[in-house]
Amino acid sequence: MSHKNDHHFSQFRKFFRILPLEIHFTDFTTTMVQILSENFSIVNSWINELRNIETQKNRAIFRRNMERIGEIAAFEISKYLETVDVEITTPLDKIWVKEIAVQPVITTILRAGVPLFQGILNYLDKADCGFVAAYRKHDDNDYFSIKQDYLTCPNITERPLIVADPMLATGASLIEAIKDLLNHGTPSQMHIVAAIASKQGVETIAKEYPNAKIWVGAIDEQLTSKGYITPGLGDAGDLSYGEKLQR
Repeated sequence: MSHKNDHHFSQFRKFFRILPLEIHFTDFTTTMVQILSENFSIVNSWINELRNIETQKNRAIFRRNMERIGEIAAFEISKYLETVDVEITTPLDKIWVKEIAVQPVITTILRAGVPLFQGILNYLDKADCGFVAAYRKHDDNDYFSIKQDYLTCPNITERPLIVADPMLATGASLIEAIKDLLNHGTPSQMHIVAAIASKQGVETIAKEYPNAKIWVGAIDEQLTSKGYITPGLGDAGDLSYGEKLQR
């Protein structure tokens, strides 16, 4: 391709962001990261409502907006799934069409990930599902370690694996969950979906799983000293289901 054509193509991508972005991280990999709110759409309004302390008072709205982001991510992920040609019969004729060749496995980390997971499942509704119970165990100074109590998952060998985690902060709990999931097989693809991610969290996941595709509603620049995304949105689990006693 000529330099002239390269220029026209780059201008096309600048004004028509149809293709997923490739974000080049510091010095270790090139990972596909799709920021769903990068170009303004209704997704931006959903994220604004997730963040806003006034709309956060309504748990039903909070959960539904998480679901919506999951639905948009599922729609985009479906474009990358392998397809197979099948023949179907309409009332008037037979026709060859494309369908998903291998149904994905959708997984999430309980409990905060359930609404985002449900949104993905709403669209990829023939998928199998898996669940991981992993959480931050806080000490008296509010610093934490990652604890994992439970995992249930089908065989993921040669199947697309989708992991939903609403808040990708440090990436530590997500990495622990994925490590356990990979004990159940080697997926053909890996997609990671988050509503809000920190730049550090995305870089950590990209370094650990360079072939994964990462889909995020928005990326925030900062983490606090205690590992919370800022400006972020708070505790997604508490905002969805109420405050918990356990820390």
